[in-house]
Amino acid sequence: MNLYIETENGTVKNHPAFEDNLIEAFGSIPNQWESFIRIERPTLGVYEVFTLDDPTYEKINGVWTDVWHKRDMTAEEKTAKQQNVVTAFRGLEQAENWSAWTLDEATCTMQPPIPRPERAEGLFVFWCGADNNWKQAPTRPEGEYKFDFFAWNWVAL
Repeated sequence: MNLYIETENGTVKNHPAFEDNLIEAFGSIPNQWESFIRIERPTLGVYEVFTLDDPTYEKINGVWTDVWHKRDMTAEEKTAKQQNVVTAFRGLEQAENWSAWTLDEATCTMQPPIPRPERAEGLFVFWCGADNNWKQAPTRPEGEYKFDFFAWNWVAL
C-alpha cells in the first residue's frame, strides 16, 4: 500500500497515512500530501546504538522517508557492554563449568576454546569444564530434568 505524508512549507505536519484512507476522506490525494516510503527499523551492529528511539521523516531524493539515526558506541559504552556480557555469563547456574570460555570482542559473545562439534540426531553434547572439551551427555530421561555439569548426569527438578 502506498503511503503519503502531509507537508506544509517543506516540513511534515503529521504521520504518514495510507493512500486509500486519503482517497476515502478527500476523494483524491490532496496537494499537500507527498509520497512517503516506510523504512523498517534496521538491525544494529554489535557495537551500534540508536541516537533516537523513533525515526525522523526526511526528504531524500524527492521522496519522504523514515530515517533511523544510529552511531557507533563510544569506547566506554563498548567496554560496559562487554563487561555486562561477561558478568551475566559468569552469573549463570553452574558457571564454573564454562570458566575456560572467553569473550569474542568481534561478536560480544562468550565462546568456548574449542568449537562445538556437529550435533547428531538424539545426542546431547555439552561443554565439560572438567575436561575442557565437548562431551556426549547421557540420554535425557522422560520428565522434567536438568543437566548437572559436575555430576555429569541428569537430575530431576
